[in-house]
Amino acid sequence: MVDFVIQIEILWPAFLAGLLVLSTHVPFGQEVLKRGIIFLDLAIAQIAAFGVVFASTLGFHESDEHTQNLQTIIAVIAAISGAMGLYKLRFLPIKVQEAIIGILFILAATGSILLLAKDPHGGERLKEILVGQILWIQVKDLAPLGLIYSVVLFSWIFLKNKMGTWIFYPLFAVTITLSTQVVGVYLVFASLIIPSLSTLKKQYATAMAFAIGIGGYGSGLILSALLDLPAGATIVWCLTLISLIYYVTSYTLSKDLN
Repeated sequence: MVDFVIQIEILWPAFLAGLLVLSTHVPFGQEVLKRGIIFLDLAIAQIAAFGVVFASTLGFHESDEHTQNLQTIIAVIAAISGAMGLYKLRFLPIKVQEAIIGILFILAATGSILLLAKDPHGGERLKEILVGQILWIQVKDLAPLGLIYSVVLFSWIFLKNKMGTWIFYPLFAVTITLSTQVVGVYLVFASLIIPSLSTLKKQYATAMAFAIGIGGYGSGLILSALLDLPAGATIVWCLTLISLIYYVTSYTLSKDLN
């Protein structure tokens, strides 16, 4: 009973963090699919991760709040720079854009490896960036995260028509940077693409994508606690399975109705 209570105390802040991530990743995931540049988020997430690693090489790797904020600022600058660079390439053919995005991803990923090569804890830190540390999120960390996400959502919903399509890139970069530090590169990609892809061109697509995301995070966190598995990887698999079940079920029902 005591162990169960301890697990609940750890899981519910992580679940709330997942809900915050989904609040931005579902609409941005739908936009990414609409634009047809699927690996944009992976590249920006990896660039943000490179910014975090680069900041740590400058000495901003301590655990106090001040240095963490400096680390985040450097990561955001790196991500926005990369995103705006990709925005400049938007008139190129999609295949060329995808190729350049892939090159940026590889450069950022290998750059992080090179920077961490002489760090005795480099392997562990690289794993944290990729898989995330969602189980270590604390309640006090959720308020600033929620505030920034609220500003991002407000800007995206109410300003995109006035300011033009370019605003997507910096907003996306800020969101991906913060999410990468919370849930890791893999779960950022999964949260953006999997729910939105499985509900593409479906009725109530946004609502169903949120439902799939909530189910994926909830079941993934519970299973990771019960089976002592890495939370981030478990959530990715749960998101995929729930999305697949929804897609097959909705396809079967629509086929029967026709």
